[in-house]
Amino acid sequence: ENCSFENVIAQENIPAGHKIALAEIQKGEAIRKYNQTIGFASQTIHAGDHVHTHNIEFHSFERLPEVGGVKNKINKPNKSANFQGYLRSNGKVGTRNYIGILSTVNCSASISQRIAGYFKSESYGESFNDNMAPFPNADGVIALTHDSGCGMSIEGDGLTLLQRVLTGYAEHPNFAGILIVGLGCEVNQVSALLEKFKLKDRQHIRTLVIQENGGTRKTIENGIKIVRKLLEGTKDFQRETVSAKHLCIGLECGGSDAYSGISANPALGAAADLVVEHGGSAILSETPEIYGAEHLLIQRAVTPEVGSKL
Repeated sequence: ENCSFENVIAQENIPAGHKIALAEIQKGEAIRKYNQTIGFASQTIHAGDHVHTHNIEFHSFERLPEVGGVKNKINKPNKSANFQGYLRSNGKVGTRNYIGILSTVNCSASISQRIAGYFKSESYGESFNDNMAPFPNADGVIALTHDSGCGMSIEGDGLTLLQRVLTGYAEHPNFAGILIVGLGCEVNQVSALLEKFKLKDRQHIRTLVIQENGGTRKTIENGIKIVRKLLEGTKDFQRETVSAKHLCIGLECGGSDAYSGISANPALGAAADLVVEHGGSAILSETPEIYGAEHLLIQRAVTPEVGSKL
């Protein structure tokens, strides 16, 4: 704290992105970066020294974060912000107008990709323009596949998690229409998925089961026909002015390095603050990466209940 780097001279060659001591740190004292303890000095470290594994030791220390100890500074904007989005029938707003193809199991992944490929490549001897030209309001057709869906417990957490993810995609406002493709004998049955997550009555969702359609070729042909009809539905949606409160930012680590804390992280934090100030939200994914930093979030928790969950 209160350290100045103006008069600090490097005492040795320090690799790019590595740490340099701004003040003398006695053996056993905490080493702080971004005002947080990241380790303890295993020897006396002088100003200008290279700070790395050779002079840092790690051991547990007590953290007693207070819920709400750090007040969130949410500024109320003078003027509301808007954007041009696609308003869906359930009240959600999308920023894109895609058709999505979901596979319930790895066995239907290739067929899902072939159906989507018809609309974005030169498959079947037709160009992208020939297949998509009648649907200028559509952003494209995309297949979202995975390597799971079978060889798992029908009552296990793995299946439940997979079904939750698929349901999230099926109800995502960036999709004007969804085609779910199953094999027929998998654990993750199409009918069970629709029933469990109340997707049967969703007007924008269609399904195909390979074993009920006569095999691969017929399923692909029928899938293309279904997607064409779903693409027709994209014409019903036009961009319109909506409140920024409908925006939800998903944050995902793209590979942290020594510069993330002074570049991408604060920039994304500032962007998230702007969205939240206008009523939107931001979601921090890959939560294992907050290991060791839980206290920072607990201090910002809006209620003791939220802090307890963290």
